[in-house]
Amino acid sequence: MNNLRELLDTVVENDYCIGCGICASLPGSPLTMKLNEEGKYEPIITTDIGEDIKISPLSVCPFAKDNNKEKQIGNRIFGDFPGIKYDEYSGYFLKTYAGYVKESDYRAKGSSGGMGNWIAAQLLKNGIVDGIIHVKPSSSEDVLFEYQISNTIDELSKGAKSKYYPIEMSKVLQFVRENEGKYALIGIPCYIKGVRLLADQDKLINERIKFFIGLVCGHLKSDMFAKSMAWEMGLDPENLTEIDFRKKLENRPANRYGVEVKGIIEGEEVVLSSPTSELYTTNWGHGMFKYNACEFCDDVLAETADITVGDAWLPEYSHDSKGTNVIVVRHPDIQRIIDQNMDKTINVEEISSEKVYQSQAGGFRHRRDGLAYRLYLKDKKNEWRPNKRVEPSDRLPAKRKKIYELRSTLSHESFKAYKIAEREKDFDAFIQYMNPLVTEYNNLNQISFIRKVFRKIKREVVKTIKNNKDL
Repeated sequence: MNNLRELLDTVVENDYCIGCGICASLPGSPLTMKLNEEGKYEPIITTDIGEDIKISPLSVCPFAKDNNKEKQIGNRIFGDFPGIKYDEYSGYFLKTYAGYVKESDYRAKGSSGGMGNWIAAQLLKNGIVDGIIHVKPSSSEDVLFEYQISNTIDELSKGAKSKYYPIEMSKVLQFVRENEGKYALIGIPCYIKGVRLLADQDKLINERIKFFIGLVCGHLKSDMFAKSMAWEMGLDPENLTEIDFRKKLENRPANRYGVEVKGIIEGEEVVLSSPTSELYTTNWGHGMFKYNACEFCDDVLAETADITVGDAWLPEYSHDSKGTNVIVVRHPDIQRIIDQNMDKTINVEEISSEKVYQSQAGGFRHRRDGLAYRLYLKDKKNEWRPNKRVEPSDRLPAKRKKIYELRSTLSHESFKAYKIAEREKDFDAFIQYMNPLVTEYNNLNQISFIRKVFRKIKREVVKTIKNNKDL
């Protein structure tokens, strides 16, 4: 009971809850996951608090005070594998790749190269697992997506592509406990870490969830993100029924994708689409509708997963509108699947862990340098926050500090602005509220970008002069 109270008084009360639902999945837990007024899942007490919770809710929460255990978990699971290496950004790994799936329509249906669903399909096809735990469109009228279990490749295909949407795992974890079988879980870094922590104490979860497929993560969004895009395109957010966050646009770079929504206007079903670059809330740097917990996460590459897949945001791959994955392999069984299909059904090339870092460099700067500064600000105010592997620090240029401060402000204020727009029944009210902050951020960020370009040019000039002298 004390552990439960501490969870609610620290993680939940201080807005560090990521809404994973692991605490609500525990046998005997009095918690239920509900969407709050900001469109984010959080646990609430719905039954009497008893003394029969055998597993401490604090011990499985990804954002509890002392659960900064990515490296510890990785070392325990992967550390003894032959050929294993360690990188402070990728975590433990056997090999790292960039590539895509050639067979069937995995690539066409995927956000990028289709590797995530393809790996899951191989685990199913080869009888290694009986079901895949992943996010699919919901049959409920309350939410657009939810965790479900797919037992066939056809069912699995319905969960392809990224969903920038709130999801929770309490019900699906309860299902796993109640239904024998071998499963693989697809999830974002903090969700996988949380289930790893749970598996350390829950025999059934440990025995039944055999593999973890991680997704490279920028941050998780409130449901206001999906609603805002639909609203800006002319669809009442309450009438939104479907959304494709990653619609590939032919003859455009992979990072210039679009969004497609379906819904009801005047009794008729409509389909609307737009390049994301033309919508107001889609700039990932602005971080609108971001879970606050994401500001205090330092795991970009799902370091506790057996394999991690994400977008290969590198110049040599981004030009291909069909999409390319960056892939980090940690488990020998997954490595064997890659090896057996090399140049047959998949097209992958080995890249360095440094290249993997470069593919997500902006995310790493925000989650390491930016996080260090955010921790420093929390400590300066003597406010509760989780411990992280990153140490608090204010050793950043003044402009960089201001950029990180503005990102946090943009995120927090976006929720207020959306509520104002709802009251006024006008999306323009959201834009008018946010515009001064967006303009300030863009101006400051552009100055930093220009200086970065000039520094790069200067380095190249100095390098050229030196090479000429050497000749």
